[in-house]
Amino acid sequence: MRCFRPPSRNPRNLVDNRNPQLRLEFRDSSKLQLSRIMGPNDANIVGNVHGGIILKMIEEAGCIVSTRHCNTQNGDRCLAVLVRVEKTEFLSPVFIGEVTHVTAEITYTSKHSLEVQVKVMAENVLTGALKLANKAALWYVPCSLQNVDKILEVPPIKYTSAEQEKEGRTRYDAQKLERLETKARIEEVVPLLPNPEDRPKEKHTVCFSQSSLIHLVGPSDCTLHDYVQGGVTMKLMDEVAGIVAARHCNTNIVTASVDAINFHRKIKKGCVLTVTGRLTFVSNKSMEIEVFVDAASLVEAEKGRYRAVSAYFTFISLDKYNRPLPVTPLKLDGEEEQRREEEGKARYLQRKAKRLAEKERQIASAANQSETPAPTV
Repeated sequence: MRCFRPPSRNPRNLVDNRNPQLRLEFRDSSKLQLSRIMGPNDANIVGNVHGGIILKMIEEAGCIVSTRHCNTQNGDRCLAVLVRVEKTEFLSPVFIGEVTHVTAEITYTSKHSLEVQVKVMAENVLTGALKLANKAALWYVPCSLQNVDKILEVPPIKYTSAEQEKEGRTRYDAQKLERLETKARIEEVVPLLPNPEDRPKEKHTVCFSQSSLIHLVGPSDCTLHDYVQGGVTMKLMDEVAGIVAARHCNTNIVTASVDAINFHRKIKKGCVLTVTGRLTFVSNKSMEIEVFVDAASLVEAEKGRYRAVSAYFTFISLDKYNRPLPVTPLKLDGEEEQRREEEGKARYLQRKAKRLAEKERQIASAANQSETPAPTV
């Protein structure tokens, strides 16, 4: 993976003492670009890059740009920790051999947190064609390297206008409120199906496709604090959601979008993660899957298991030509599944309304630009 930094007026150069010819320039601390070619290990059996790989790259870019920005001031050194991912859209599939360019930019800072907007472009290196693959917004907080529980202040960024700062503040308040609402309902225990023999025989039910992954957190999963990187967790969540979707429709499936991922509590090295996914709602061509991450210390079992992360993933079913397929309806059993299905349908309709509103806004914006008269020479 290569790292590029855009130009700035005030570069701060670091010279490699072993070779003065090598010079690393840290320019604008609020922007970053990472590039990487996609290989076979990044894709599923039909050549589509896993959504979890893209999510991990998005989080890596966000972590780097946030950490660099927060360390531009004097005082304690810190590491930016992911606390929330806003809705992530998978706009185009990425394939083996394409180069992904991940661009991250800090768009808002509060006293103790910062918002990073990320775009992923996929490049066909044979033709040079580019396509927008993903968009996401992430929120980070800077944690002191000396004391992980100490949240440091964030250096403010310069806004191009008062309107830009106002819009950022609106997004900050909205995500803060939603995090508080989510936190109040995360403690529900998800029943596990430990043995394959216990799996219900009736297909297209919630219990039939419900799946879990068990993962022991090792050093390679962790940050400098010995806590799990957000991208590692998101990759595991995407994998279990993909298993649920595949079990339900028995076809090729891809991640279409991810609703807000909330990181409720930190996960330390040595914990055992139980990542569980279950279907909540199925439309004609999409599936909503609720995913939980529960953590428990391997050596301190008396502390018990706790809910660490939660999110909703949306998957679609594809044929061999990557065209959307109809999805078999979900068979519900009991009032609880019915309640979750109704809530999922409400989220589905809300997402659909937002997409239509955004499309109309883009059309209106394009129309206004076309009507603007060209400057006379």
